[in-house]
Amino acid sequence: MSTTRMPNPAMLINGAIEALMGVNKAIAGTGLDGKLLALSHLRASQINSCSPCVAGGVHQARQHGLTDDQVHAVAAWRETPWFSDEERAALALTEAVTRLADNADAVPDQVWDVAAKYFDQAELAALLLNIAITNAFNRLNVPTRQQAGQW
Repeated sequence: MSTTRMPNPAMLINGAIEALMGVNKAIAGTGLDGKLLALSHLRASQINSCSPCVAGGVHQARQHGLTDDQVHAVAAWRETPWFSDEERAALALTEAVTRLADNADAVPDQVWDVAAKYFDQAELAALLLNIAITNAFNRLNVPTRQQAGQW
């Protein structure tokens, strides 16, 4: 793959990166477990093949106490014993919201209802914002070929 096409667009527009980071700060301030936010960020970034966000997600996951087994198995979370039901609900919601165009019913009731069983509306809002901001960063990094480790 070729090198970076241009700097991250959020760095080129005055105030954009600060605004995006402000959303991240607001999400972190909700009190939703950082481990869940890290898992969600890592899984969405894996789906979107965003190398800087995958690398950052691994770092974030370790900071929040995820084990090596968990970090290495995020992409195969359904087939492993290392995730709680709450974590699985967050991962399923993350996948559905990240892959909106893949299904006629983008976020099926079954996925939503399981998530709503574990998270109240404020926590669901934090999780959905986390998925959205992760996807925004992925959609800025991937087309401009941002590289992991080159910040």
